[in-house]
Amino acid sequence: MSDLFSRTTERDVLTVSRLNREAKSLLEGSFPLLWIEGEISNFSRPASGHFYFTLKDAQAQVRCALFRGNQRGLGVLPKDGMHVLVRARVTLYEGRGDFQLIVETLEEAGEGALRRAFEQLKNRLLAEGLFDAALKRPLPLLPKRIGVITSPSGAVLHDILTTLKRRFPAIPVLVHPVPVQGEGAAEKIAAMIVLAGERLDCDVLILARGGGSLEDLWPFNEEIVARAIHACPIPIVSGVGHETDFTIADLLADARAPTPTDAAEMLSPDRRDWLLHLANTEQRLTRLMTQRLLDAAQGVDRLSLRLVHPRQRLARYSERLQQFQRRLQLAQFHLQDGMRHTLATLEARLHRHDPRERLRSSALQFGHLQAQLTAAMRNTLTRLRERAAHAAHALDTLSPLSTLARGYAIVENPATHGIIRNARDTRPGEMLRARLAKGHLECRVEAVHESD
Repeated sequence: MSDLFSRTTERDVLTVSRLNREAKSLLEGSFPLLWIEGEISNFSRPASGHFYFTLKDAQAQVRCALFRGNQRGLGVLPKDGMHVLVRARVTLYEGRGDFQLIVETLEEAGEGALRRAFEQLKNRLLAEGLFDAALKRPLPLLPKRIGVITSPSGAVLHDILTTLKRRFPAIPVLVHPVPVQGEGAAEKIAAMIVLAGERLDCDVLILARGGGSLEDLWPFNEEIVARAIHACPIPIVSGVGHETDFTIADLLADARAPTPTDAAEMLSPDRRDWLLHLANTEQRLTRLMTQRLLDAAQGVDRLSLRLVHPRQRLARYSERLQQFQRRLQLAQFHLQDGMRHTLATLEARLHRHDPRERLRSSALQFGHLQAQLTAAMRNTLTRLRERAAHAAHALDTLSPLSTLARGYAIVENPATHGIIRNARDTRPGEMLRARLAKGHLECRVEAVHESD
């Protein structure tokens, strides 16, 4: 470039093209890739697909070009009025001599980008069901120890401790110090929540921070903090910012307080109410104990009246024992007398039912019955023989064999095995079988003569 300046002093005239080319080379060689923040105006998107717009602030503006090849991966669509942060190269368009920026990446700047990220994370966690009310854990009525996760330096911790001391100073407090804004704050807050959940030395936690801008409160909108709150086994009360501030941590916490002070009041009962409750309980307990002691004293008095000297009780038992002995002796005498009378009655009944006499009578009766049975069997056999002979004679009379023996024959059709009873049932030339008393004949029909 020094050579160019030296030559121009010797009236070396430059063309416009050379001047713009040299200026472009100078600009591109002098500036690295830069991050530049500004507002978009005059946005256009011609048929080529490239983006052209002006980036401006309150005092100046510069032309910008975002070529189609660099548009992949953009999280937002540029538009007029959008506040953006671009990463660009400084250059000069030689054809018109225009100073411009060639944009390589573009993202929304300021609270707009943060709010967009907030909504994206909220919707993703909502889709996972992490905001479900059924996942909220109940807060302890009287915490044994409260853990406070906040910055150790600041008014928030002082306000929380002052409120807890004023309302219920007997509750111990364990402070978990963390940075609440700036780079790395979200990771440290999440790590402290995880550590508190592992130690389990508190039965409730307060996650607190004072008010501020959305950017100041951003660590409480980070996903790593949201996941840590969801996984923590200890109930968490969120007291981040002022009442109008709202963070992802508020949605994941088991309860949300408008301010850190409200979170402390939410977890600490009013000691005056508790003292009054304890006083009433003490009075009721005193009345109950007094009444119980009176009842016990009356019971002792009643028992003392019923108390009998052991000698008197032994004498009474001795008298009752003698009565039992007399009653037992009398019962034994009556039992023996009854058993003797029963024995005599049984002996008399046994004599009357002597089996020897019954056996003699049964033997005579058996002989008589046996003779009757023998005679009856003979008569029955005679009648059965006569009936059998009569039936055999009748059967022989009705038997077809007897009919055949008298010279008759049975004619049948060997094809159908049917008996021929009528001459009309045959025809000339048909073969028939004639069964005789002894043997059978195979006959051929020569002629059929029907009778009237």
